Amino acid sequence: MPPVASQPVTAKHTQAAIFLVVTLKPGAENCATARAMCGGLAGLLRAVGVRAPEGRLSCVMAFGSDAWDRLFGQPRPKDLHPFREVRGHHHAVSTPGDLLFHIRATQMDLCFELARHIVAGLGDAVATTDEVHGFRYFDSRALIGFVDGTENPVDQDAVDATIVGAEDPAFAGGSYVMVQKYLHDLRGWNALPVEVQERIIGRTKSTNIELDDAAKPAYAHNALTTVVEDGEELDILRDNMPFGDAGKGEFGTYFIGYARSPQRMEQMLVNMFVGRPPGNYDRLLDYSRAVTGSLFFVPAATFLDNVEAGGPVPGAPG
Repeated sequence: MPPVASQPVTAKHTQAAIFLVVTLKPGAENCATARAMCGGLAGLLRAVGVRAPEGRLSCVMAFGSDAWDRLFGQPRPKDLHPFREVRGHHHAVSTPGDLLFHIRATQMDLCFELARHIVAGLGDAVATTDEVHGFRYFDSRALIGFVDGTENPVDQDAVDATIVGAEDPAFAGGSYVMVQKYLHDLRGWNALPVEVQERIIGRTKSTNIELDDAAKPAYAHNALTTVVEDGEELDILRDNMPFGDAGKGEFGTYFIGYARSPQRMEQMLVNMFVGRPPGNYDRLLDYSRAVTGSLFFVPAATFLDNVEAGGPVPGAPG
């Protein structure tokens, strides 16, 4: 049996990204179009990427729970389910999403060109629910002024945190991905003294040094987004990007997290929105509002190739 190749979940961070979420319209013909994109994506990547090899163009294609059932049926990834909204002091909303394309490159023209071809290939089979163009902001800072992604695992640790293994052998090489779009109240945030901001985040603003435990409040963002199980910290891999519309005054962070299990990301949201313990919620949410929320499964690249070949879905009978 040939080795399983994963999609570029752990690709190095780039300067530009497009996050494209679409819903699949009813009808067998629309499902056929989406399945064709599974096999055609690699060709689109080659056609666009070869024009600027130094641009490190990549794309991850992922599927929501309902779309998986429509496109592939059984078997299905064992932990795939619709995004679970969280209601606490603030609200983590659940919004529609059947297919996710996470496009990354060192330059936006490559991202845009690939997105344009993907949308053209899907045609009327889908409706776009969200398209966000992200950019790397100065020294990897979010628009609130703090460095983002400091605690990301790297190299083999990143693979171990994100890629499904023996726990679901039919879907080994896959990953789970969660996305949320957050809009920031920058006026309110920037009115806070820097010392207050640092206590909310749990790090110094200028130097990105984690606050001592004695100085860090229990509600600090980096305290509540740390998930521990049986004494072991469970990592996720984030590739968040700032985005904004200066004319509309709309600014935010597009959160995207990859993990080998969605439970660790879901626990993180409960910690943030409900609190650990309940009531001790993430004070960053007073200035950052979640307006989307979706969960997807990223099958292995070999799975997508099998769809292209018309072969059986990995793990399916016959």
